[in-house]
Amino acid sequence: MLLDGKVVVVAGVGPGLGQAVAIRAAQQGAAVVLASRTASTVEDLAVKIGDRALAVPTDLADETAVRALIERALDMFGRIDALVHNAFTMPPMRSLGKADLDEVRAGLDGNVITALRTIRLATPALIESRGSVVVVNSAVLRHSRRPFGPYKLAKAALLAAAQNLASELGPHGVRVNSVAPGWIWADQLRGWFEFQAAQRGVPARQIYDEVAADIDLRRLPEPDEVADAVLFLASDLSRAVTGACLDVNCGEFHH
Repeated sequence: MLLDGKVVVVAGVGPGLGQAVAIRAAQQGAAVVLASRTASTVEDLAVKIGDRALAVPTDLADETAVRALIERALDMFGRIDALVHNAFTMPPMRSLGKADLDEVRAGLDGNVITALRTIRLATPALIESRGSVVVVNSAVLRHSRRPFGPYKLAKAALLAAAQNLASELGPHGVRVNSVAPGWIWADQLRGWFEFQAAQRGVPARQIYDEVAADIDLRRLPEPDEVADAVLFLASDLSRAVTGACLDVNCGEFHH
């Protein structure tokens, strides 16, 4: 199996991609450490996965809590082979020229500083295992649509951080890569499409088809498909890959 005997920490487990990454990692033989602010989310998922899952309710904005997460993982499993950072904060959806700067700053803190803190605290364990980091970024990197300015600013900084960490940690045998998903066809997006459909008085499928019409594969990626790309970068199959950003968007953008 792809991750047999490995220990994967998933920081930012939600109902979509984070959960898919954890489940797929476990299916590929890994022990998984699940971190999220919502205790019920990680505890329920740990029950679903079984004995090789550890739920650690964690506020990733709290350094003490993140230290405790890393310590719990090491106490339970003795090592960390991969860290998947999937947590994010949505900045204001306004143009950069008009967005409140305190909100922009909060977006940078929630997306960049939170990731940097978690990676730094996990680094000693990752050096010991010669492990890998996968940072979940966003396809917002690939466009400059007006309402997304603060979000693109945060995600571009996050990519820069990941690339610099790849250079800094590479001599220690630690790889750092990113994935940039676009739309992910999960419950949250289904709900949004259903809302748009109700507003327009059309079937939800029409909204899906309109969005998919501009995507090469004429469909939206599902959580498991994005998770598989994450696991590729976390595994030894990508042992010569670091500093990369893999787009997982069914061809919505080319890079």
